[in-house]
Amino acid sequence: MTAKIELSGVCKAFGKKKVLQGVDISIEKGESLVVIGGSGTGKSVLIKSILGIIKPDSGSIKIDGQEVTRLSRQERQQMMGKFGMLFQGGALFDSLPVWENITFALLQNKQVSKAQAKELAVEKLKSVGLGPDVANLSPSELSGGMQKRVALARAIAANPEIIFFDEPTTGLDPIMADVINQLIVQCSKELGATTLTITHDMNSVRRIAHRVAMLYDGQLIWQGEARSIDRSGNDYVDQFVHGRAEGPITAGIR
Repeated sequence: MTAKIELSGVCKAFGKKKVLQGVDISIEKGESLVVIGGSGTGKSVLIKSILGIIKPDSGSIKIDGQEVTRLSRQERQQMMGKFGMLFQGGALFDSLPVWENITFALLQNKQVSKAQAKELAVEKLKSVGLGPDVANLSPSELSGGMQKRVALARAIAANPEIIFFDEPTTGLDPIMADVINQLIVQCSKELGATTLTITHDMNSVRRIAHRVAMLYDGQLIWQGEARSIDRSGNDYVDQFVHGRAEGPITAGIR
């Protein structure tokens, strides 16, 4: 069976800094992969490379078996229709009401009328546990947790096949973080979506991952099922998972 997302030998450097050094990943249809790792280890560059925002220096990136590193602009636009994205911090437009935020891409691409967009936004708000009254509010009128839910509603607005979650629980209290994790699992399952999440939050990992991969110094140093993460046998993973000050990750910076 063809993997939904497949990366082989992906490398990316910015000047002398090698951010990705031969990354190999395969994600099956409907699978939830969570990539963990410290700040600056290349997690965001990984997602941006798959989306085509950044062009890798070498290696292969395939979506449904199609090589995407050499797509034309028009081909890439068509490919982007498969993706949904929940950005770190939500990235909502303050100048637009919630319903327009949720359906922004669909309106921009003239895929729906304004009346259809508002109806769809209310439907997606319901999916993330928010009432129709929220649709007309401004993002600035919402709490952090509500903003994150609206961002999730936007990520699923076009019923994407693939959803990326960039630090989905950053800035949330533990209870709201757990609510968001539950919603991610629920919404992804309802859509049958393939998901790739990058996070520091081990509670999120345990909640939403089928498989986990750890990125360190631009390389995937461990991959395995989420349930085996506490017995990975890898000292770097062990230190990160348990948040220990002492270990191989911090040994090099002392």
